[in-house]
Amino acid sequence: MDEPQDRPATSLLHSDAHARHGAVVPSIVQATTFAAASSEEFLDLATRSFADEFYIRYGNPNHTQVSLVVSALEDAERAIVTASGMGAVSTLALALLKAGDHVVVQRSVYPGTTTLTTDLLARFGVSADLVGQSSPEELESLIRPSTRLVFVESPSNPLLGITDLRRFADLVHHSGALLVADNTVATPLNQRPLALGADLVWHSATKYLAGHSDVAAGIVAGSEELVERVWRTHLTLGSVLGPFDAWLLLRGLRTLDVRMIRHNENGDAVARFLDGHPDVDSVFYPGLASHPQHALAASQMTGFGGLVSFVPRGGAERAERLLDALRLTVRAASLGSVHSLATRPAAMWSGRPSGPGIDIVDDALIRLSVGIEAKEDLIRDLEQALAVTSKDY
Repeated sequence: MDEPQDRPATSLLHSDAHARHGAVVPSIVQATTFAAASSEEFLDLATRSFADEFYIRYGNPNHTQVSLVVSALEDAERAIVTASGMGAVSTLALALLKAGDHVVVQRSVYPGTTTLTTDLLARFGVSADLVGQSSPEELESLIRPSTRLVFVESPSNPLLGITDLRRFADLVHHSGALLVADNTVATPLNQRPLALGADLVWHSATKYLAGHSDVAAGIVAGSEELVERVWRTHLTLGSVLGPFDAWLLLRGLRTLDVRMIRHNENGDAVARFLDGHPDVDSVFYPGLASHPQHALAASQMTGFGGLVSFVPRGGAERAERLLDALRLTVRAASLGSVHSLATRPAAMWSGRPSGPGIDIVDDALIRLSVGIEAKEDLIRDLEQALAVTSKDY
């Protein structure tokens, strides 16, 4: 009989146990290089697929501990850590693409992914097309014999659109290409893209996985064969996560389950409050029944997260004053922190590519990353901020 699989809350604490060598809390292994006992051992370490006690670009014991935990969460054969989320997706792309290849990228994705796929890769002879997040038919029309990768993000940042991962995966695999998914916003606690058909998943672990706005990191997870190819390129590019940062990421991961329970609860409560407020024109949150893709989200997610976007009445000027009036939510980039963070994406991403096919973000849109404060306090704060700014509009 197969061993029963641990639930995520347990995996977060125990899936790296054998890599801690008996320590309940692992040590920070700060060394960048390790001594070999013989020339034979040195050769073995230098040439094996993965070595975490050879040289830091190859790996580090703290990297191994993080990788084991994330692999268990994503139900992946293997994972590697990088120095940032963009380090993760850039390494993935450069590992799997060459001149003459073609990629398709979802229109509504993190702008860094758009820049990577439509600008940077173009310099190396890789062409790209953009696809609607809710349009499998358009994806089918864009795939060519030279298509190698299709990049998706679900839920998307900042508009919280949902990609039909099963349907996209079927179309991509029928053509012989690979589906690669950004799971940063959902986290593996709310969604497992690999189980829905994706071939590789990546995270900006800076966000929910670390969770405390004190470390930048990235993750790539998937099959042994694909992650090995990514790791080989990682050796060359050197987007290496420092041991202390890996240790901080691991410490953050330990509480991911309890944090996501609160993020999910708070996100839902804040979205429902905003959805019923007369001074709010629109709310983007896949947990709302009014979200056009709510049924799809419910079919592939187990929770809807803490990211809520909304458009207040009064335009961009009202949005800026609203951000000024908030007491518990700070105006800051990033998301997924224990603290509530908010920003106006149109101001933050003013340099984002525009033109046919690029999703336009409303100038007044506010992206609110709901933290783990008491939801009653967050709602009261939003209520007073909307009230104090309403007299001008």
